Parts: sequence; structure tokens; C-alpha cells
Amino acid sequence: MRRIGICACIACSGFAHAEEEASVSGLKSIEEIVVVAHPLSGEGLSQATVVLQGNALQEKLATTIGETLSQEPGIRSAQFGKAVGRPVIHGLGGPRVRVMEDRIDTLDVSVTSADHATTIDPFIADRIEVLKGASSLLYGSGAIGGVVDVHTGRIPHDVPDKAFTGGMESRYDGNNEGTSTALRLDGGAGRWAWHVDGAWKDGDDYEIPGFAEVDEDDISGTLPGSFFDTESVAAGLSFVDDWGFVGVSLSRMEAEYGLPGGHAHHGEEDHDEADHEEEDHEEEHDEDHAAHADDALATPRLDMEQTRLDFELGVDRDYGHITSFNVRLGVNRYEHREIEPDGEVATRFRNDAWELRTEAMYETARWNGAVGLQHTTRKFSARGEEAFTPPVDTLATGLFWVGERQFAGLNLELGARIGRLTHDPDTGREARFTTFSTSAGLILPVGEHTRFSVVADLSSRAPVAEELYSDGPHLVTRAYEIGNPDLDNEQAQGLSATFEHQAERWSVSLTGYYNRFNDFIYESATGAEIDELPVFRFEQADATFYGLDAQASLEAIRWDAGALELRASTDLLKAELDVRGNDHLPRIPPNRYGLGLGLRHGNVRASVDYYRTDAQDDAAAFESRTAAYEDLQAYVEAFWNVDRARLALFAKGRNLTDDEQRLHTSFIKDFAPAPGRSVELGIRLEF
Repeated sequence: MRRIGICACIACSGFAHAEEEASVSGLKSIEEIVVVAHPLSGEGLSQATVVLQGNALQEKLATTIGETLSQEPGIRSAQFGKAVGRPVIHGLGGPRVRVMEDRIDTLDVSVTSADHATTIDPFIADRIEVLKGASSLLYGSGAIGGVVDVHTGRIPHDVPDKAFTGGMESRYDGNNEGTSTALRLDGGAGRWAWHVDGAWKDGDDYEIPGFAEVDEDDISGTLPGSFFDTESVAAGLSFVDDWGFVGVSLSRMEAEYGLPGGHAHHGEEDHDEADHEEEDHEEEHDEDHAAHADDALATPRLDMEQTRLDFELGVDRDYGHITSFNVRLGVNRYEHREIEPDGEVATRFRNDAWELRTEAMYETARWNGAVGLQHTTRKFSARGEEAFTPPVDTLATGLFWVGERQFAGLNLELGARIGRLTHDPDTGREARFTTFSTSAGLILPVGEHTRFSVVADLSSRAPVAEELYSDGPHLVTRAYEIGNPDLDNEQAQGLSATFEHQAERWSVSLTGYYNRFNDFIYESATGAEIDELPVFRFEQADATFYGLDAQASLEAIRWDAGALELRASTDLLKAELDVRGNDHLPRIPPNRYGLGLGLRHGNVRASVDYYRTDAQDDAAAFESRTAAYEDLQAYVEAFWNVDRARLALFAKGRNLTDDEQRLHTSFIKDFAPAPGRSVELGIRLEF
């Protein structure tokens, strides 16, 4: 991998300069937290949300966004080794969950295949926001299951009070001898504000309990192909005035990681002359990877590069009923190569994309809210042995409105969106879809500490190109996938209710949800085989998802220097298709239960959390069941204030019981268990 430079050897680690909490849990009367991903959140939201920032984010920070969020009720990770893990919300993942960077899509190819990483690094996050449930009103049909928005601060909105602030962090993981180092710098003078961050992470193949299967051989000790090496760097500059701000940022990310599972490509396809010339021009293999080619356990690897330019304009002045106006633009060039152990480039993926989002906030005598336009252009191509979809140009445009009105004793939220999406493939017919979404929510405060909310929504999702045009072996899923150009919109009717009580010493939050899908898109096993791979075809049928997210905490003991907190959580889910025979859907997470302790005493804070994940016996056709497993995690941190800086030493333990964990949401669960016992040691400095 080419090195970006010295600045790339450092990364931000969630340096959200949070004030020290008055207790372990910070329990108090319900406080509205502004969720930047939703324009109505200033008055609270009827939709269930998760916000990770400050201490909470630092404790849960992991290599991928999915793993960072995976202990939150209702959220799991579609893990593919250590370098890849997209979030799964209420059993929905892939193209149904939109992952964003500062309200703009990541613009990568992570939804096209389970082995493709998202290009947003949790180590550069100020905060991470999750909208659980349909969010297609604001972000299009790709958000029919939810939204994960990572806020980076790369485009400053204000000039900081201090001329220079920042933080840095370094971690070491004993499981895979992995290291991560982090830095973030912010500053400004006069009307100018600037930001710099960088990232560097790497790790060898991680240790596992039990066995991994590589080319039909059982391997113990470590998981071949789970190594990774990631670098990123970004810089932003803004001009800030009384009327608002205007700013830009430029970021670069490079990553190289193994593809666990030991799959070998079936057959050989001829590369055209242009491909050969490009290979001769680009291929540079270092000695380490040449050695991999001679290793009997060598696996393919993925080499990825992304360059991204972002622009934002924020106007904070009244123009009649318009109170503020925001324009966001992201322009992205992404490419990666999937390389065989012998160094041959098997497949090349490229994605040139840009997304524009404009949003105007308004306020009248009775209503306030936002109206906006979103447009995305994507030019995607895949060429080579595993190019199971043709090159496709995709255009998506949407108009949306959300509004809120306050009545005596309750808040009413309404919204609607209409969108148009077009897929234009190199081969096959063009496909056009019109999507429509609407929702209505009520928030009912019950006293100072309690709130009840309910939201009903109707949303639709247009099929993605892979569901329409796939036709070839997809060796990551160990299947021959065939798209269906006759697919129609997927529609969902949802109802969810949330109860929250947050007092001085204890809190509880319950969210129940029910989603009825018409024409749910899924892969159906045909029973046939091509090239020794089972054939799956994309089909549609009605489906039902329903479940419960719950968490509670109690500050059991409080003393002058600190407190002890008890907490519990669970997430329950049932999903089924309306078909004869096996009505189970693949990769549906099983039920999970958690218990935890939190402690703060003086300059020390610590936590211990135990999770029990049930067996998943409701397996789809050609899908294996997974056994129950346990996960014991612990975190301890000691910090000191030194002049104007804060220094912290910390340790984080995961899977401390060294249990064999096979995540049912993972495509490679049968071949590759999750990491075994791991202990991280780290140091953090904020100034």
C-alpha cells in the first residue's frame, strides 16, 4: 500500500469534549439532545434514536462502525473479519441501512457485497447518531431500515474560543498485535476556522477460539485473512461570519485487508487488453504479500482507495418564514482491487459519485420544520472474475418535507417525501422507480421525567442494481446470484412506540416496533447449482418484522467521590416471510440480554458488561443455525488534569471468557468465528 505521509499515521478517537457527568449515568430529568441527522430533534423525536459521544463513545469505540454500535439495543454488526462491519438495525442491513458522513452518504460500494468496508472510520467521529426505523423521509429509499450518521467536524461551523485545541490517542490490541494511533487538531483566528485529522490502524490475523474453515480444512489458533492496514487523512477550512459559514474539506483513505474464508475463484475469465495495460501500470507487490502467495493458508485481499471532497454552506438568518438554510455537497472517487494470493488482480471495482443536499428550515405561527432536495449520482463498475453485476449508472432525486406543531400537552410530527430513481446498466434494460414515504408521530410528555411517543410510517424502497442485474458467482456469499429485472418497489408499513422515564437515580427506555413489508426483496434458493455453487435468485414476498428494545439503569449507591450504577438491556426480534415451507429470513440476529455495572470514583471510571446471545434456530433455506454464546466486556480508565490538558490511561477487554462467537448476521459465520479474548491498552491526551 502506498503511504499517505506522516499525517496519516494518526487518527481521531471520538474526542467529543464532554463535560464530566455528575454521576456514572448522568441521570436527570429528560433532556432534549439535538440529533443533527434530523431537523426536528430540537423538540425531541418520536422516532427511537441512539447518540454516542464523549465517554460513551470512547468506551465502545472499535475498528468498524458496526462493531462500535453493536452493543446498543436493536443494533448488530454484519462482521466480515476485523476490517468490515456494517450496522444491522432491527434485522435490516445492507441497502436498507444508510451510513453517512455528516449527513452525506459514504458514497462507497459497501452495500454491494458483505466484504466491502465502509469508508468512514469511527476513530475520527465527534459523535455517532442512529435513527432506528424507517428514515426514508429524509434520506431516501436506502434508509428504509434506519440511518447511521457519523459527525466528524471536518467542516467547522464556528471559530473555536481557543486558537488551538485537539487530542491524540494510541491503542494496542494484544489479540492481533494491532495498533491504532489518533490525532485531531482544531483552531482558528478572526473569521477563519480549520480542522485536521488523520488515522492509522493495522493488525495481524486475529486469534480465535474453536476452528475456522479454510478451503475445507479446519484451522485453529488464528483466522487467516483477518489482517488489515488502514490509513486516512483529512483537512477542512471554513469562513465564519454573522450570517453563517461556508467551508470545504478534503479527505483521503487507503485500506488493505484480507478476505477471510479462503475462497478460491472459480474459472478464469479473459481480461481485455485495456485491463492488462492497467494492471501492468498499477501493480506493485511488496515482499510481505509476495510471501503470502507461497503460504498454503493465504487468502485473497482487498486494496482500496478513496478521495473525497466536501462542501457546506450554512446561512443562519431569517428570510420571511425561512429561519436557516444549508447546502451539503460530497464528491467522491472510490476504487478497489480484489487480489488473489498469487498477486493476480481478480476484480476491479470503481465508484464515482456525488450527492447534493439542500435543506431550508422554516417557522410559521403554527408549524416549524424543514423542506429540502436531495440528489445522488453514481457511476459504478466492476470488471473481472467476480464482477457479478454489469456497470450501472444510477440517478436518485427526492423532495421532502417534515413539520412539527405543538399543542397543549403533546407534539405532532408529520412528513412526506417523493423520489425518483433510475438505473441504467451497460447490459440489460433501464429501470425507473418512483418512491413515496410519509409518517406521523406524536410525543406526549407525562410529567418532568416521563415521555411517551408513537410513530406510524409508510415507506418504500427501490431495488438496488445488484438485486436487479446480478448474474454470476458471488464467492463471498458462496452462491451464484441471479438478479430479477422485474422487481418492484419494496413497501413497508411501520408502527413503533417508545416509553422513556429518566429520573435522578434511575431510568428506563422501551421501544416496541412492528413492520409489515409488501414485496420484501430477498434471495430465494432455487435448488440448482452452477460451478458447484448453489443458485439464489432475487424474489419478492410479503414479510413481517416485530420486536422490542429495552434498557434500564439504576444508580444503586452514591457517595461524595462517585457512584455505582446497575444496568440491564435486551433486544428481541422475530422476522418471517409469507411463503410456504421455510418462512425464515437469512442472517436475522437472535435475541440478546445484557447486564452491567458502572463505577466512578474520583478520577477513575470503570464498567463491566455481560451479554448472552441466544442460539438462532430459525435458519433460512441453505443457512446453518448458530449456537448461543456469551460475551464479557470490561473497561477501566484513570485520568488526570495537567495544566489545560487531560491525560487518560485505559484498558478495554472484549470476549474475556474466550467464547466461540459465530455472529448470525455475518456471511462468513460458518467459516470464521469472531475474535477470541482481546485486551486493549491505550493512552489519550486532550488539550
